[in-house]
Amino acid sequence: MRHAHSFKKLSPEDLHTLLVDNKEHALLIIDTLPNDHFSKVHLPGSKNACVFEMTFLDQVKALAVEISRPIIVYGASNNSLDSRTAAEKLSMAGYSDVSVLDGGIERWRQSNYPLEGTNTEHGSNEDPERLLTDGKYAILPEECRIGWTGRNANSSHFGTVNVSGGNIVLRESSIQGSLTIDMDSIENINLAGNELQQLLISHLKSDDFFFVDAFPAARLDIRGGRFTHQAFPTQPNCEITSTLDMRGLQNDLTFQATVVKGMDNHLHLSAHFDMDRTLWGISYGSSRFFEHLGMHAVFDDISIELLVVAKQNG
Repeated sequence: MRHAHSFKKLSPEDLHTLLVDNKEHALLIIDTLPNDHFSKVHLPGSKNACVFEMTFLDQVKALAVEISRPIIVYGASNNSLDSRTAAEKLSMAGYSDVSVLDGGIERWRQSNYPLEGTNTEHGSNEDPERLLTDGKYAILPEECRIGWTGRNANSSHFGTVNVSGGNIVLRESSIQGSLTIDMDSIENINLAGNELQQLLISHLKSDDFFFVDAFPAARLDIRGGRFTHQAFPTQPNCEITSTLDMRGLQNDLTFQATVVKGMDNHLHLSAHFDMDRTLWGISYGSSRFFEHLGMHAVFDDISIELLVVAKQNG
C-alpha cells in the first residue's frame, strides 16, 4: 500500500507562467525518467534524476542541498507513476515544497510549450527505436537460455540446456520459426559441488529421460503467434503455437510469450511455462505409469524458462 503524501499538482500553463515570472530560476525542475530519455527530450532548464535508480535521492540531494527549495518533478504522462513516486520519495525524505507537473512531458508537449533535446519532435511515449520490424531473424545461440526445473514432493532440481541454432520470421504481426536444442548440453545447477550432480546429469541423458544417445537434438517449430498489441512491454504479448519434436515424438505446445526489441536491438522472446514430459515418452517416476514408486516419484510437469535472442538479417 502506498503512503499518503501531500504534494501540489501544476498544470503546464501554471508551470509555464512560473518559469516566465521566475527570472532567477530558483525553481528546480526534475525530469524523473532515465538519462537516455532525458537526453532526447526534456523541459527547458530541467535537471535529470531517474526515479528508477536506487540513488535517486542522492541525485536530488546533489541538485538541491536545501530541503526547503521548491522542486517540481515530472515524468512521462498521467498513465505513468514516475513523477508521483518521485514526489512521494521526496516528501518522505523531508522535502517540504514538492509539486508534480500534471500530465508530464506528454501534456506539456500537447500544450505547445518548448522542449529541448536531440529528438523533441517525437510525440509518443512509445520509442520507435524499440519497435520490432518485419523480416528474418537469426537466432544467436550464445545469448539464448533454456532453464528447466523438475520436482517431486520433497525436492526440486534445476539446470539448463543450450540452443544450438534456428531462425524467426516476423511478418504482418505474426511470428514463425524454429530453434534446435542440443540435448547433450543438459546441465544441473543446484547440485554443483555435490557428487550426485554428475549422476543426475547421466540419468537425465539416459533412456529413462531424454535418451540423448538416440535423440541428441530436439526441435521447437513455431507455427504461429497471435500478438496482443494492447499488452504492456513487461507483460506477455503473444500466444505462441508450436510443435516440439523431442525424443522422437511430436506434440503441440502452446504458451504465452513476451516478444520485444531488447536494448541490444535484437529480438527477445521470453516465456515461462510448464509442460507434461510424459507426452514425449518420458514416463520415469510418473505414477500414471508406475506403482509403488516411493522415493523415485517425479512430477509429470517440467517448468521451462525460455529466452530466445535473434538478430535481424533480412
